[in-house]
Amino acid sequence: MDNLQWQIGDVRITRVVEMLTPVPPDGLIPTLTAEEIERNASWLKPNFMDDDGNLVLSIHALCVESQGRKIVVDTCIGNDRVIPAFGGLTLDTPFLEDLAAAGFAREDVDTVICTHLHFDHVGWNTMLVDGKWVPTFPNARYVICRGEWEHWSTASTEETYAATLDDAVRPVVDAGLADFVEPDHRVTDDIRLEPTPGHTPGHVAVHVESGGQHAFITGDLVHHPIQWAEPARSSAPDTDPAQSTATRRRLLGEFADTDVLVIGTHFAPPCSGHLVSTGDGYRFEPTSAV
Repeated sequence: MDNLQWQIGDVRITRVVEMLTPVPPDGLIPTLTAEEIERNASWLKPNFMDDDGNLVLSIHALCVESQGRKIVVDTCIGNDRVIPAFGGLTLDTPFLEDLAAAGFAREDVDTVICTHLHFDHVGWNTMLVDGKWVPTFPNARYVICRGEWEHWSTASTEETYAATLDDAVRPVVDAGLADFVEPDHRVTDDIRLEPTPGHTPGHVAVHVESGGQHAFITGDLVHHPIQWAEPARSSAPDTDPAQSTATRRRLLGEFADTDVLVIGTHFAPPCSGHLVSTGDGYRFEPTSAV
């Protein structure tokens, strides 16, 4: 699958895909109604909803080049893991080869940003070598919001969306490669974290600002573009639906009808677009990558 790229001032962002899959609406956003789906179908199709009414979900990493740094935002699901909550989901993909082909060989990555610690965002933090989970990016610092780690590291995660914490996150911490930061941490002059709680307690998004241009990498504050039109509809994994709704509404107030490019961590191609007001609400207007 071809990579998408965006140029934001001096910053380049490249999407590297692990998988693309259709999901029934009630499997992703349980409270979404048939009326709401129909109301938004005209702009959701063909990119974000298929002909059978499924919502299209992408699992991908967003790789950022900023000031000589190679930064990977979220590392997908990873190979060799069994995810019991998802029917024993186990992947075997060429993701690392695709990452290297995009210019992000694992030894060259300087920074890994974890927007949060759910299994589909931390999987390639580690890889299985001779039966042991070891950090995939040996020369990188792994940036994790302190509040996010404090929440999950003291919780029973086996039956949660953070089920891979022990094999995808703890080995990084044990290797001394983790930096626990505040939710407004600045990674480079062009890249900063932005607190966006609700999906998880320490969830962060990634704000890119360079040359007068802005891009905003969502993480899981939205799983699907329909949530910009229906911000009160929370995703199944949200730990605090009221807070996630408040976060989406805040960002709609800040970003709607501006030139901020929103890049969805789970959005199907073209993945990016702008938030626009419609008179009685909002929608996501897709914009092709460049």
